[in-house]
Amino acid sequence: MISSLGAVSVTLAQLVVRNLEDVVEARLRVLAVKHGRSMEEEVRAILRAAVGAPAPQSGGPGREIAACFKGFGLRDGEEIPELRSHFVTPWIFDDC
Repeated sequence: MISSLGAVSVTLAQLVVRNLEDVVEARLRVLAVKHGRSMEEEVRAILRAAVGAPAPQSGGPGREIAACFKGFGLRDGEEIPELRSHFVTPWIFDDC
């Protein structure tokens, strides 16, 4: 469960499918790879389409975090310079 600053709480259902034929599982795996998603996400997409439910707005926590930092960072063609002659002094833990 992911919430936004503790203000929104969402309960998600879980579904267990038993006795699924190997050929069905294999075809699901192929579809998932073809669509670039996990098998679990592929099943969710199939179920949403079957019941006519819209896909959720969020792309998941990674995309939400990335959206917060959109516009920051390197510009097109910009690179991070290498610090080849910079030496880091290791910390000495004897005084601890």
